[in-house]
Amino acid sequence: MNQTTGPAPKRNPKPAKAGRPRTGARVAAVQALFQSEAGGESAETVIDQFVRHRIGTLNSDAGFEDGRVPQADVPLFSRIVRGAAKDAETIDAAIASHLSGNWTLDRLDPVLRALLRAAATEFWGAADTPARVVINEYMDIAHGFFDGEEPRFANGVLDALARQMRGDEFQAKPASGA
Repeated sequence: MNQTTGPAPKRNPKPAKAGRPRTGARVAAVQALFQSEAGGESAETVIDQFVRHRIGTLNSDAGFEDGRVPQADVPLFSRIVRGAAKDAETIDAAIASHLSGNWTLDRLDPVLRALLRAAATEFWGAADTPARVVINEYMDIAHGFFDGEEPRFANGVLDALARQMRGDEFQAKPASGA
């Protein structure tokens, strides 16, 4: 059991939309943020390792199960990992503000924490992808990593973060013809 709500996360994710470069970038970013935190490595070190050894296929049979990300948009991946490192305090504070009760960021499963940080970085940074698309992408990734309640938990936090950081995208649109 992990410290959140259910069984331990899957360590070999199978995202629903595997093979899409932007999705691949997000999966790789979650993995890289997890690795950076677990190993105490800098964002630049982890980015370099992923670009050289984990993104793309060095072998036609290698895939998510082998810790590789077959296709990934490297600029998006790098932007997410660098942004999460650069804006760590702001992003962590935003995530923490949406945790209920006595939950703290440190109490979350480290993979879930990495996922929330990656998504929050996208909400916080350039708004080139609509917030609802970012939520859907990270929900697919959450389902790839977790079988328990974590995806539902992630959905609630991601929705709250998106509304906080990109509230203008959630404003009611005026009815036509009124």
